Amino acid sequence: MIGDVTSTALHSALNGLAQRQRVTADNIANLQTPGFLAGRVDFETGLRGALASGSTQTAAGGTVRRSMEPTRMDGNNVNLDAETVIATETGLRYQLALNALDGKYNVMRTALRTN
Repeated sequence: MIGDVTSTALHSALNGLAQRQRVTADNIANLQTPGFLAGRVDFETGLRGALASGSTQTAAGGTVRRSMEPTRMDGNNVNLDAETVIATETGLRYQLALNALDGKYNVMRTALRTN
C-alpha cells in the first residue's frame, strides 16, 4: 500500500505544489525587480501522464517556465493579485493532498491494529 499508485501520486503532487509555492514566493519577492518574468510551475502534465499509464514512478518535480504575460514598462510582469490567488489555491491543494495521504495512513493504521 505504501508504494501504490495513489500514495506515489499524492507524494508527487505534494512535491509539485511545494515547488509551485517556492516559485510563487520568488515571484512576489521580485515584484519590483526590473525585467523579472514571473515563473510558472507545471507538474500536473507529468503526473497526469504517469497516472494514465498506471506507473508508480511519477515525475519527481515540475517544469518551471517563465511567464510570457505582458510586462510593465520596466519589463517585469509579476501581478501581485494573480500571485496571491496562486499562493492561496496552492496552499489549499497542498492541504487537500495532505488530508488524502493522512486518510490512507489512517486506513493502514486501523488495519494493523485489527490484526
